[in-house]
Amino acid sequence: MDFFSSMRVSASGLEAQNKRMGTISSNIANAETTRSPQGGPYKRKDPLMTATTDRESFGEILQNKLDENVQGVIVEDIIEDQRPPRMVYNPSHVDANADGYVAMPNVNVVEEMANMISAQRSYEANVTALNAAKSMAQKALEIGR
Repeated sequence: MDFFSSMRVSASGLEAQNKRMGTISSNIANAETTRSPQGGPYKRKDPLMTATTDRESFGEILQNKLDENVQGVIVEDIIEDQRPPRMVYNPSHVDANADGYVAMPNVNVVEEMANMISAQRSYEANVTALNAAKSMAQKALEIGR
């Protein structure tokens, strides 16, 4: 794997984890939202990540056959969680149904915090890999002097 491939892979990981953190933040911010533009309570969202080959051009593919298995990651889509809403008994709430239950978002703040810590650690790992690649490239340049 060449220097630029490792940088592109780490950069794709940084971008994907940044989008994941944004999605988690949105979930936490809307954990009590009972009305959404689509109607009903807010639905938890998750980023759908997909592996993608680390290639910029056809020439790169032909030039370096050794890196054919190097893959980065992209956020392909943001999908809604299909779990049903939590039903909470609160007959005085504006959105309560005839039985006094309110449909609350399917967001578990504890789960979201655990996901946030995981995304943060993944982001930090990508920064570390990026810095290691940069350091190796600088050392290689120093050797060549």
